Amino acid sequence: MSPSARAQLNILDLVPVLDGGTAGEAIASTVDIARHAEKWGYQRYWMAEHHNMVGVASSSTAVLIGHVADQTESIRVGAGGIMLPNHAPYVVAEQFGTLATIHPGRIDLGLGRAPGTDPFTTRALRRNEAAAMNFAGEVEELIGYLGDPDPDAKVRAIPGEGTRVPIWILGSSDGGAQVAASLGLPYSFASHFAPAALMSALEVYRSRFTPSTEPGGLDAPRTMAGVNVMVADTTAEAERLFTSVLQRFHGIVTGRRAGLPEPEGDIASLMAKWSPAERQAVSEMTRVSLVGTPDEVRDGLAGFVEATGVDEVIVTCGAHDHEDRLRSYELLADAWS
Repeated sequence: MSPSARAQLNILDLVPVLDGGTAGEAIASTVDIARHAEKWGYQRYWMAEHHNMVGVASSSTAVLIGHVADQTESIRVGAGGIMLPNHAPYVVAEQFGTLATIHPGRIDLGLGRAPGTDPFTTRALRRNEAAAMNFAGEVEELIGYLGDPDPDAKVRAIPGEGTRVPIWILGSSDGGAQVAASLGLPYSFASHFAPAALMSALEVYRSRFTPSTEPGGLDAPRTMAGVNVMVADTTAEAERLFTSVLQRFHGIVTGRRAGLPEPEGDIASLMAKWSPAERQAVSEMTRVSLVGTPDEVRDGLAGFVEATGVDEVIVTCGAHDHEDRLRSYELLADAWS
């Protein structure tokens, strides 16, 4: 079976706020892309929890998931992910139990342990550092709330119990892989921005996987990995559009975060403006990126699936203009199918 025939294609939407744009515009774009993605055959549409970022509008992730699910009919909608130590597991169980009750069979819950923000906002979130150190225990507590109803339990998630919302563990290192393996849960690696440990984390997960009959548990490993994509009718146009993504990563590296910028020239001339250290850092963060025509990106994605053995890929497109982002996802869906 070819890689394209066996690897499921999903979307990770970072809900980017354009430079000079508004969060309302970003959310409206997200809804429109999700509606189109559903028609084009994408299987999952995930959004990630980030805080205090002027260029990202997905801070209230559960609310946004509900909004997107309301505006679509069949595509699975979920979190890629919820940063669990920012929240009490019981609250997350109630939130996603409610979502699953409203939209049965369509809600995914990806869990991470990073703060998703800066140290000042981490304190404002009242983040529980002890919970971050006991991430596996927090996940197990959450699984318990979503499992079969227990009338004798002192604390019950209602809605929540009995929904068995599918849980994924997210990670960018071996740590998350170990948690996913020990709990028998599916694992998604954040190679779209932190690719260095991709292969080692997948190996750790697969080699240590323990089957589980708990809610969301699996009898065999299941993996997903993130990929930056930019697809256009020509390679040159795709590379021009990708300069918006590179500028955003450069802002992360230099601590100057802002809204998603417009494309600027071409990749070579853009990166020539940066210091060698900045170029190296951005290049490393974006190493798992596919930029080009539909055939070029399809072949690159097939090669990525073959090399990693992942069951699913989750792609994210950071084109500045809404129509360019839509076009990129449409071209990829047509090429992959």
